Amino acid sequence: MEIGLNLGYWGAGNDASNIALALEADSCGYSSVWVAEAYGSDAVTILSWIGAQTSTIDLGSAVFQIPARTPANVAMTAATLDALSGGRFRLGLGVSGPQVSEGWHGVRFDKPLARTREYVAIVRDALARKKVTFDGDFFTLPLPNGPGKALAINFPPVREHLPIYLAAIGPKNLELCGEIADGWLAIFYSPEYAGEQHEAIARGRAKIGKTMDGFDVVPTLPVVVGDDPHMCANALRANSALYIGGMGSREKNFYNQLAVRMGFDEAAAQVQELFLDGKYKEAAMAVPFEFIDQTSLLGSPARISERLAAYEAAGVTTISITPVAESLEDRLKVVRLMGDLVDDSPDAA
Repeated sequence: MEIGLNLGYWGAGNDASNIALALEADSCGYSSVWVAEAYGSDAVTILSWIGAQTSTIDLGSAVFQIPARTPANVAMTAATLDALSGGRFRLGLGVSGPQVSEGWHGVRFDKPLARTREYVAIVRDALARKKVTFDGDFFTLPLPNGPGKALAINFPPVREHLPIYLAAIGPKNLELCGEIADGWLAIFYSPEYAGEQHEAIARGRAKIGKTMDGFDVVPTLPVVVGDDPHMCANALRANSALYIGGMGSREKNFYNQLAVRMGFDEAAAQVQELFLDGKYKEAAMAVPFEFIDQTSLLGSPARISERLAAYEAAGVTTISITPVAESLEDRLKVVRLMGDLVDDSPDAA
């Protein structure tokens, strides 16, 4: 199992510390560093900034939002980042959600799986330097009855195959991920529940005659180090409540639905009700400790090491950590600690 670093969004707390954390991860031998975007900072600029100051660590988007860019644009961006970094870029894509897609990007959130399938097909053709032609429900290239013509990227990418990852939550999206992607970017990943998710991905792999061998399973896990796991969990309550209660509408919240599938149906309903009523502190306190404990790494180094073994046994191939601590120095300590713990795991290469 490899280890990566997820820096999240600019504005989520790391901000100017991003480069220090990335440099530390680079020096500790981390395999990858990932950057997110929503409706604030963009991932491209931060990845460029990090890539210019690191040497070996891979640079991953977690994720580029599909409604934010055309497939051709994201292929250009991916090829350019890969070239500038010497073949270190990993392309993570996600559909975002209806509020951001329609409210921020002005793109209807309809048939997201079909849109993703078309999108990835175009990106792959473009990265393969093919002259891109496509006739789908969402994308038509070139446009008919006009001056457009089929074009290919006008410089050679540094790699024949650039890895594509999908952020996926629901069973159908997970199956699609296994079919068309090289890896899965997971959130709120629990070893206790992961079997169903891996089965869905495996069904997608089987459609193209492949197994899970070589497929990268990459959950993002917050890490809070301390003597009392329950106290550690308190640092993550507000973020968990935001996703379970506020990331989407009452009728369509993918993270709430995930919590329900994981067996936290009553708590998920309560958290959402409180959050949408503006009772944010109460919503945070309503998130069960068990949910936070299953989906993050809490407590002493020994306890975290035990949980790492559970994630590896569940099928995780790259664990992407987000260090949670008040000071930069403490976050840097977490980066170093986690590098050591993963290196010391029984199956470490």
